[in-house]
Amino acid sequence: MEEKKAKNLLKIAIVIYVASFLVINWNAVSWIFNYKEVYGMVDSFFNPYPSIDASTMDAYFYPNHSQNSTAPAVVKEIKTTYTSKQNTLEIPKISIEAPIVFPTSSDNDIVTKTLDTGVVYYPGSVYPGQLGEIVILGHSAPVGWPKVKYDWVFSDLDKLAAGDVILVDLNNKQYKYIVRDKNIIKRGADVPTSTLSDNNSVLTLISCWPPGKDYQRIAVSAELESN
Repeated sequence: MEEKKAKNLLKIAIVIYVASFLVINWNAVSWIFNYKEVYGMVDSFFNPYPSIDASTMDAYFYPNHSQNSTAPAVVKEIKTTYTSKQNTLEIPKISIEAPIVFPTSSDNDIVTKTLDTGVVYYPGSVYPGQLGEIVILGHSAPVGWPKVKYDWVFSDLDKLAAGDVILVDLNNKQYKYIVRDKNIIKRGADVPTSTLSDNNSVLTLISCWPPGKDYQRIAVSAELESN
């Protein structure tokens, strides 16, 4: 009998404790009772890294003077420095250093698989120093998501601003790009080019926006620094 009373008292104490905890911390835990929030978290867990549909990529390219050309036009007075790093993208401001991967095709499955191993140098892009545009894709992930593979690599692109530096390391040469513009755009929409020169090498970093969601795109555009 005494044991039964003790169990009932324990149950009452637990209920009171839980109720008190919820009241005191309601602002922090109220999302648990919001089915939209819970659904969003579950969806983010199972599908945190949406891929960018290859069929929408053409709109992201600025005029590529060198594309499909046997004699690519080049930027005059290219400024490069020697580096021992190979196929690497560096963004000092947000502490990014990631391998640049060149997929064998623009097939969605191939591009998505390649994004697990670094950032993707999208097929059809020119090379640094050639007139036209380089498009590099990277995953983004929700705040607090563990840094597994390269799912997180472009999560902080929104922190970049005009004047920030992006470095591309290829063939022992380091190319320095200066950020000119940053835009949040609809999927498949053109990237605004009003601040870019059509006589330069343009680098555009693309990721889903907001991080981990496939609602929109964030596009950071930069131009090659020359002498």
